[in-house]
This record gives sequence, C-alpha cells and structure tokens, in this order.
Amino acid sequence: MPNNSFIENLKNDLPAGLVVFLVALPLCLGIASASGAGDLGFSLFSGIIAGVVGGIIVGFLSGSYIGASGPAAGLAIIVFTSVHDLGYSTFLVAVILAGFIQILLGFLKAGSIAYYFPNSVVKGMLASIGIILILKQIPHALGIDKDQEGDLTFFQSDGQNTLSEIANALDLFSPGAIIISVTCLLFIILWDRFSKAKGGLLKLVPGALLTVVLGSLINEIYMVYFPNLVISGNHLVSIPVFDSFDDIKTNLVFPDWSSIGNKSMWFTAVTIAIVASLATLMCLEATDKIDPKKRITPANRELKAQGVGNIISGLLGGLPITQVIVRSSANVDSGGMTKTSTIFHGFLLLISVLFAPLLLNKIPLSALSAILFVIGYKLAKVSIFKELYSRGKEQFIPFICTVITILFTDLLIGIGIGFLVAIYFILRRNVETDHIQISEETEGKHIHRIILSEEVSFLNKGGLQNALRHVKAGEEVIIDGSKAVNIPFDIFDLVKEFESTSGEKGITIFLKDFDRQKVG
Repeated sequence: MPNNSFIENLKNDLPAGLVVFLVALPLCLGIASASGAGDLGFSLFSGIIAGVVGGIIVGFLSGSYIGASGPAAGLAIIVFTSVHDLGYSTFLVAVILAGFIQILLGFLKAGSIAYYFPNSVVKGMLASIGIILILKQIPHALGIDKDQEGDLTFFQSDGQNTLSEIANALDLFSPGAIIISVTCLLFIILWDRFSKAKGGLLKLVPGALLTVVLGSLINEIYMVYFPNLVISGNHLVSIPVFDSFDDIKTNLVFPDWSSIGNKSMWFTAVTIAIVASLATLMCLEATDKIDPKKRITPANRELKAQGVGNIISGLLGGLPITQVIVRSSANVDSGGMTKTSTIFHGFLLLISVLFAPLLLNKIPLSALSAILFVIGYKLAKVSIFKELYSRGKEQFIPFICTVITILFTDLLIGIGIGFLVAIYFILRRNVETDHIQISEETEGKHIHRIILSEEVSFLNKGGLQNALRHVKAGEEVIIDGSKAVNIPFDIFDLVKEFESTSGEKGITIFLKDFDRQKVG
C-alpha cells in the first residue's frame, strides 16, 4: 500500500482501532472467565494474550482489511471442558497443534468453503449477533448481571438464560447504572449525528472514547456526591494489575510438551482446529459482506494467519483465536479502512495491561453497553428483516431460521441449520428447473417434449422422474438431450429404464442426442 494512502487512512483507522479495543477489552476478560479462568487454574490474562496476538500477529498476517481476531465466545465451552479434562498446560499444546493444522488446511485450500455460504445465512448470522449483543447488554446497562461479558449463549452455566437475566435485572436494577447507560447511549447517538454534520476535526474524535470517559466521570461524581449510586465490583472493567515483571510471569502458563503422546489432547487439537476454522470462515464471509468497499479476503491466507496466531497464543499461554464478528463489525461501524485498525487495537490491549490497568478499571460496563447497543442495532436493523422478507421465502426462511437457531443455541449450530434450510430451497428449485416440458397435440396425438437443461446432475433425477410419471399410455414422449453438456449415469439409467418399459404401456419414446458419448 502506498505510504500516502497509509497516512490518509490513519484518520479512520486509529479511531476505529480505539473503538475495537474498548469493545474487545471486556470481551477478552469475559471469555476467559467463561472458559474457566480462575476456577481451572489459569488467569484472566490468557484472554488478553489471545486478544493481543489476534490483533497484532493475525492482523499483520491476515489478508482481511477490516477483520479483527481474538478469543471467541463460541469456543468457551470447548476450552472449559478440555481444560477440565486435560489441565491448562496440556490444553496449550492442543492449541499449538490446532494452529499447525489450520496452516495445513490453508495450504490444502480448505478456505474455499467460505465462498459457498448462502447470503441469506450470512445475513442471518449478522442479525442474530446484533440481537444477542442487545439482549446481553440489557442486564449490564441495568447493573445487575452476574455473568461476565463474553457469555453469548442463551442457556447459561448458572441455570439462568438470556431472558431470565433480563427479568432479574428489571427487578433488581441499579439506578446508578441506568443513569450512566442511558446518558451514554444518548450521548453516543447525538455525538455521531453532530460530528458528521459538523465534519472537520470533530469527525475524527471517536464517540466511543468520549462515551467511556463520560461514564467513568459520572461514576466518579457518584463517589463524591451520591455514594448510594456508585458502580463497583464486577460491574466495572477488571484488568489484572501487575506491580512488576515477576507478577506477569506468575500469571503466565506454558505448554507441557510431555503430553505430546496424549490421544485426548490430539482429539482436542483437531476439534479446536475444525471449529476455529469454521467460525473464522463464517465470520470472514460476513465481514466481507459489511465491508463498505466490498473487498474479498483470501480465505486460505486467513486460515494460515489464524494458525500462526494460535501457535503463538498457545506458546504464550493464551486462549485459542478466531476472527470475531463483534470486533469486526465494531471496526466497520467505526470507519476502519485497513488492517492498521485491528493491529492498533492489539497494541492498545498490550499497553493497557502493562501501563494503565487502574485507569481502565474505572470504566463501568454500563457505559460500554451503550457502545454495544449501537453496534448491535446496526447489525440487526428492522430494515434488514424487511429486505429479506421482500425477497421471498427462499431468502427469508433460511435467514430467519439462522437468526432464531443462533439465538437459542450457538453460532455453529445456527449456521448449520440455516445452511440446511437454504440447501433445501436450492434443491427444490433445481428439481423444478432441471428441464423444460412442453405438451402439444399433433395429428390427434398427445406429445410430451422434455428438453434437458445445459447442466444436469443426479440432483435432477427426481424432477425428470416426476415428468415421466405424467406420460400416459398411448402417448408419445420426446426426450431431448441436445442442450446438455453431459448426461450423468443416473439420468441415463432412468431414461433407459423408462424406455425398456414404455412398450408395455403403449408409450412411444424418442431419444434425441442421447448417445453414449455424452454419458459420464
């Protein structure tokens, strides 16, 4: 990229990177907590390590202009179960091996499967993430959520679910948190409109930064004048505080290479590689869809970059990494133009842990919820649902099935269900359009003319069989294969079987351009 272009984009990339950092910081800590940090003998610092590596290393190696990587909520259950069974040091070996497997998948060009995700399913994934962000932030905005940021599942480990958490928060809300969240939400909406209208230098000031400053200042005012409204404890950002380099070392866990022969560890490595790769490829496709410049990311290069990231994260004691749609959409929403923004957010994560933990630990989660409300709304606008509905059931039904399934299960299951529904409509359309059927009367004879389409496959067998079933005794049928590039054995055998029994039914059959040279 030319230097002048790099400098020109900095005015967009640096503010965007700051926003991604503010979104990523509590998510890194929350995902580490949901993965078992503390309870299973490893530190919340593991989430920060993964965030730093995902931002800097993967950001540098990736071919994505706007995708941001880090620890993913979708892997939290796998991490928790694996660490419980293997221990964290052995688990880290699995993360490293998963990285090597991802690099191998990249060289084998497995990333090409990303290009086959239906648009309706991808849009459903984006809309569902937006809805989940909004629902999950409501308790944080009300100040009574006991779950860490990053728990995006509907059914939670504490026996609650997304809706019951909201109900609990409505019953036991914190007035101080509500004041902060409402004030910050109004501020960020108004600032966005005001800065765009005025333009100039104001447009370069990120509203997200001003929002967290405003939220923190309000809480400081509470401490002086309204102590009963103060936000504290697990409703503030909670970065580990290190007094010395030795403190950092005590929070690091390194891989135990003596477990290299452990079969369970290898199974975990393959599982992480597959799940992380699928999650990355789905997010990659979704991120390209929301890129204002519609740039296409090389999927195989992304798998290699993610693989290197997981190797380094595992070596340093971090969680596994994927590309993450929440961070990526925050990047796009904030005007990020190149990979500089995601690399910058990685450096900010590193700097914040080393030099500014006490300052960042003053940020209320209710202030951050305002930022995530806005991001969630932009992913799940009502206009998106209207647009997909207007396109007909073939687009809307896979879309809405994806949304609902992700809301109540998880990302991979939701994508899988949506994909199957989309495939159903594709197959049904294929059956309906595999041939042209013309019925005509000639000299008192009823003639069926069946013209095969250019591309015929075994998927068209059902449609052709249905057409032949409507030919009655004494009628004539012409099967024309002249337009077909080739005729699969499934179709050829079906036609020959019909031909062998047509005489018994008094049906006259003519085959046009249906010779053996085309079969195969």
